[in-house]
Amino acid sequence: MPYSLGRFTIHAIQDGSISLDGGAMFGVVPRPLWEKKFPPDDRNRIQLALRCMLIVDGKRRVLVDDGVGPAWSGKHRDMYGIDHSGTDLDRELQVAGLTRADITDVVLTHLHFDHAGGTTRDGGLAFPNATYHLQRRHWKWAHQPSEKDAGSFRHQDFAPLESSGRLHLLEGATELYEGIHLFVSEGHTVGLQLVRVESGDQTMVFCGDLVPTTFHLRAPWIAAYDLYPLTVLEEKKQLLAQALEEKWILFLEHDPHVAACTVKDDGKGQVTVDEVIAL
Repeated sequence: MPYSLGRFTIHAIQDGSISLDGGAMFGVVPRPLWEKKFPPDDRNRIQLALRCMLIVDGKRRVLVDDGVGPAWSGKHRDMYGIDHSGTDLDRELQVAGLTRADITDVVLTHLHFDHAGGTTRDGGLAFPNATYHLQRRHWKWAHQPSEKDAGSFRHQDFAPLESSGRLHLLEGATELYEGIHLFVSEGHTVGLQLVRVESGDQTMVFCGDLVPTTFHLRAPWIAAYDLYPLTVLEEKKQLLAQALEEKWILFLEHDPHVAACTVKDDGKGQVTVDEVIAL
């Protein structure tokens, strides 16, 4: 069900799920600490949601990230456990009363395949009437990534953007539209952008890969995928401190059970889930 955030209507749009290595998702955290919450399969993979945020405000319909997309071979679909049997982007948009053509803007946090794989379809743009917003520094990085993260990019996912006339490259934090703010995070990858939606005294933050699941609310629980772990640690502490103080709602992209929540201090200095928000 959608959530009313002041004048905005927020939908959770899930493009199925993906299964990634549990050790990679939790880095140096020992398996016995995470496996009860995220039971791994026989390949040590845990199932993660591919949850996008749809922000509706009058005639503007802003989609944040667009999932993994359908263009996967059987081999790679099996490797990553990509599953669209329960949900996919088109069915979820239909529930919201929309089609791809209705999307006016796509905010791409970054171009890893599980966040931007749905950008293109049949060699063209999957959202033909949308403007695509991305940080310029990340656009450049995606074309010349490091050896560590090169496998996270598929050039075919974003190549059509270059000549489309619909790519809007940004330079740092900005208010994209009234009440929709973009801010930059540098720990997971270079030039990742997150989204903060504000209306009245309410705020919801799309946490992306900075806080992918509720278990990553623990500051030192940092994925091995992150390029700069200590930067992630500091960014996460800052975000969670502000979320506590200002009672933000955190929108979680990869948690298989919790789409959004508020947070609290458990009295021992640990940030935990306070209230789960239905989306």
